[in-house]
Amino acid sequence: MKTFDAVIPYLKKGWKKIAVGLFVLVIVDAVQLIIPKIIQRTIDNFSQNDFTQADILKSSLFIVLLAAIIVVMRFVWRILIIGNSFTLEMGLREKFYKHLMTLSQNFFNFSKIGDLMAHATNDLNAVRMLFGMGFIAGADIILMATASFLFMITINVKLTLMAIIPLPLLSFMIGYFGSRLHRRFGKVQASFSTLSGMIQESISGIRVVKAFAQEDAELKKMQEYSNNFVKENIGMAKLSGFFHPSLAVIISFSTVIVLVFGGQAVIKGDITIGGFIAFFSYLGMLVWPMIAIGWIVDMYQRGSASLKRLNNIWETKPEIINEPETDFNINELQGSISFKNLNYKYPKSSDMIFENVTTSIDTGKTLAICGKTGSGKSTFIDLLCRVYNPPKNSIYIDNHELYTIPIEVLRKNIIMVPQDIFLFSDTVANNIALGNPSASIEEVHKAAKIAAVYDDIMEFKNGFDTVVGERGVTVSGGQKQRIAIARAILTNPKILILDDALSAVDTKTEKQILQNLLEARKNKTNIIIAHRISALNHADHIIALDKGTISEQGTHDELLQLNGLYNELYEKQKIEEKIGDVK
Repeated sequence: MKTFDAVIPYLKKGWKKIAVGLFVLVIVDAVQLIIPKIIQRTIDNFSQNDFTQADILKSSLFIVLLAAIIVVMRFVWRILIIGNSFTLEMGLREKFYKHLMTLSQNFFNFSKIGDLMAHATNDLNAVRMLFGMGFIAGADIILMATASFLFMITINVKLTLMAIIPLPLLSFMIGYFGSRLHRRFGKVQASFSTLSGMIQESISGIRVVKAFAQEDAELKKMQEYSNNFVKENIGMAKLSGFFHPSLAVIISFSTVIVLVFGGQAVIKGDITIGGFIAFFSYLGMLVWPMIAIGWIVDMYQRGSASLKRLNNIWETKPEIINEPETDFNINELQGSISFKNLNYKYPKSSDMIFENVTTSIDTGKTLAICGKTGSGKSTFIDLLCRVYNPPKNSIYIDNHELYTIPIEVLRKNIIMVPQDIFLFSDTVANNIALGNPSASIEEVHKAAKIAAVYDDIMEFKNGFDTVVGERGVTVSGGQKQRIAIARAILTNPKILILDDALSAVDTKTEKQILQNLLEARKNKTNIIIAHRISALNHADHIIALDKGTISEQGTHDELLQLNGLYNELYEKQKIEEKIGDVK
C-alpha cells in the first residue's frame, strides 16, 4: 500500500467541498492582492491637486469593504476545507476501528493497547492537520507566491530579482530538515504509544497495584516513560525550533535587500513612494508562503509518518477469514459437534497441543470437559469457535466441515462465556442485553433469574439500572460471571459454552445455575468446562483431557468406575470440600 492510498477515497468523496473551498480561497487571495494596489494609487495621488479628503475616505472605505469580504470568505473556506478534514479523520477512524474488528485474537495477543490508542488519536490528528491546514497552506503557497511575485515584477523587475536571491537557500533548508523531522516524529509517536500503554495498564490494574503497595514503583515507571516522551518531544522541538527561525532569517535577508536598494530607487525616482510601499506589501505576501513551506513540510512529515504507522495496521491481514470452500448457503446451525483425529500445535511452536483427539456430542446434549491445568481445555474450545484455525477436516458441526461454515454464522450460533469476564461501563440491564438489544426488560429479568443473579441485582441501589464500573470493577467476581451467563442465555445461541465461567461462585449457587440452565436450554447444545466435578456430573458426555489426548470419556458414573484421571480429580475435590467444611 502506498502511503496515501487510504486517504484518496475520502478526498474523492469530499472533492466538491474541497473545490468550492479552493475557489473561495482564490477569491480571498485575489482580494488581498488588490489592497496594496489601492494603497499605492492613493499615496501616489497625494501630490495631485485634484485629490481631496473625500478621495482618501473612499479609498479607506473600499479597503474596509475588501477586508470584510476577506473575513467572510475565510470563514467559508475554513468551514469547507477544515470541516472536510474532520470528516476525513472520522472516516479513517471508522476504517481503523472496522479493520481492528476483523483481526484475529493472535493480533491482539501481541499488540499493545497504548499503540492502538496512539494510532486512533495522535496519528489520525496528524493526518487531519495535513489535509486541513496543510492543504490550505499548500494552495496558498502556489497562489500567493506566484501572484505576489508577478505584482512585484510589475513594480520593478530589478528589485524583484534582487529580493529573491536568498530564497533558493530555503530548498536546501527544507531538504536537510525534512527527513530528520520525519524520523523524529516517528520516535515521538512510538514514545507516546509506550507511555499511554503503560498508563492504561497501570490504571486497569490499580487494585493489584494498591494490594501490593506498589504505588511508588508504578509512579517511578510512569516517570521514566514520561521522561522519555519529554526527551523525544524536546528533540522534535529543537529541530522545529531551529528549522522555522532559520527560514525567517533567510527571508529577512530579502527584506534588508528591498529596504536598501528599494530605498535608493525611491531616492533616484525609479520607484514612487506608493510603489515602494506596495512592493513591501507584496514582499510580505511572498514571505508568508515561504514561511508556510516550512510549516507544511513539518505537517507533511508528521502526517506521512502517521499514515505509514496506520498503513501497517491496515496491511495486517486477519488470520480467521471465510475460506474458498465456505458455503454461504449455510445460515443456521443445529448443534451436533464432532472432533475427528484433531492434531494441533500453536503457530511457530513445535510442541503438540492435541494428538488424535476424537469425540462427539449430539444436538441438544451437554458435553463436559475436565482436566488438569494446562491440559488444553480452553484451546479445545478456541479451535471449535475458530479463535484459532484448526487443521482442516478435523472439526464438524452438523456434519459441515468447520471451514465450510461462514464466520458470521459460526459467531452467531456459538456463544462462549470465558472465565475472565468483561463488562462495559453501562447499566446492568444493557450489559445483559448486549447480544440481544431488542429484548424486553422482562426477558432480561428472566435471564438474570436463570443465572441466579436476579436477587443480587435487585439489592443494588438502582437495580437493573445500576451502572457498573469500567470492566465491571464495582461488582464481585461471582456477580460478574453470572451477569455474563445471563447475557449468553438471553442471546439464546444454538451452542452455549461455559469456559470455567462458574469458578467464582459457591457450589450451591453453581448447582442452581446449572439446573436452571439445562432446564432452560433443552434441545440446545451446551459445553461446560470446569475444574469442579460437581459442575460436570449432570452432563450427557464427559471427556477428560490429559497431555494433549482424551484419556477418558463417558458419563459421570462410567468415568468413576474407570478409576482414572476423572476419579482422581473427583476424590481430590471431595477431600478439599471436607477440609473446607472443617474450617
